Amino acid sequence: MKLAMLGGGGFRTPLVYGALLRDRHERRVDEVWLHDVDEERLAAIGRVLAEMADGDPDAPRVHTSTDLDTALEGSDFVFSAIRVGGLEGRTADERVALDLGLLGQETTGPGGLAYGLRTVPVALHVAERVAAVAPDAWVINFTNPAGMITEAMQSVLHDRVVGICDSPIGLARRAAATLGIDPARTTVDYVGLNHLGWLRGLHFDGRDVLPDLLADDAALASMEEGQLFGLDWVRTLGVVPNEYLYYYYFTRDAVRSITAAPQTRGEYLLDQQQGFYASLRSGGPSGPGGSGALAEWDRVRMERNATYMQEARGEDEERDEADVQGGGYEGVALAIMAAISRGEPAELILNVRSRGTVPGLPDDAVVEVPCTVDASGPRPHPLPPLTGHALGLVEQVKAVERLVIAAARTGSERDAVQAFALHPLVDSVTVARELLAGYRSRIPAVDAVFARGR
Repeated sequence: MKLAMLGGGGFRTPLVYGALLRDRHERRVDEVWLHDVDEERLAAIGRVLAEMADGDPDAPRVHTSTDLDTALEGSDFVFSAIRVGGLEGRTADERVALDLGLLGQETTGPGGLAYGLRTVPVALHVAERVAAVAPDAWVINFTNPAGMITEAMQSVLHDRVVGICDSPIGLARRAAATLGIDPARTTVDYVGLNHLGWLRGLHFDGRDVLPDLLADDAALASMEEGQLFGLDWVRTLGVVPNEYLYYYYFTRDAVRSITAAPQTRGEYLLDQQQGFYASLRSGGPSGPGGSGALAEWDRVRMERNATYMQEARGEDEERDEADVQGGGYEGVALAIMAAISRGEPAELILNVRSRGTVPGLPDDAVVEVPCTVDASGPRPHPLPPLTGHALGLVEQVKAVERLVIAAARTGSERDAVQAFALHPLVDSVTVARELLAGYRSRIPAVDAVFARGR
């Protein structure tokens, strides 16, 4: 089978390739095409993958290309993890909002809307090219904002686009492991949007054991989410929130912490990755000759993971070792491919069309819910209705996402201002207009969206 990886020069590509190397099924991916707009990044990641394969004759063959159609043509699966505007764009996503006293974060709040505005047109182009040169392919989308981009691509490719995120699956697995039960034997009640969901139930042997976790001080405090939100707030909610809800429930705390830090997360990653790619471009830490690329990548990966969501933790708090080891989304991608291509059913939390799963949202709105995946693709589980503040928040953010998609399609400044103004983390229409002006002045790819509309 052929897998095309878009954004193939990205830092997380080796995680997916590592999962492919571990797959020894007779019907597996044996050909990987990496696509990126940056030839130097492709070359650097190619070195890392070559060391990972280490001469294994059964390792998937790796090809690289800066031509999209070449990479896509005849693919069975397409994995999309692109970053339009690069990390430079991410730093602007953060700083424009922070300069106006708002949350500056990659996917949550105004930064995520700016990211979506410039990414939707590219994602739609990708979807159109998939339809033209790989019409039977399934697209696995990890491009952020994952729910919004998945929904935009589904307007072209329909249900053959599935959005993935490691965050909700990691939450469910952590909860099960904390209780000392096998995650594979649990049934999960999780519902929401990407980076905006709640673990409402965890069923094991016919019983919901989530109340046991909520009642246990030591167990709850040992979880990342217990540390982020505090035991009292988690118990007040009666559910365990996805870690990204920290930015909604503790907005002022997050803004204060990010503003006080010497760098935003995007600025940190920009510096780190510039150093990583420069190192490999010059021959790597062991000098010219090619060895050491994998070790350098792994060192940088661990450093990157250890500082994830640092603004939400105290100075003396460290991430759990299992979380630092990271990974997860590559396993989700492999499980989807195995379920569809060779009939190995999987239970996963995915971004799919609601089709009534979340009453109050349009049927074609993409939500993040547990699914069974088999040869016909993912099918969302029936779930109890979402209610109260959670439903209101989901409805509001989904309306904003759909306004962003509309603005990106048409170049409508009116839709874009409305999207910023109606987001729960933006407190003024005046500020919404300032956000759009700021993003247009700082990020050429955002400005280009509206240049088309003139």
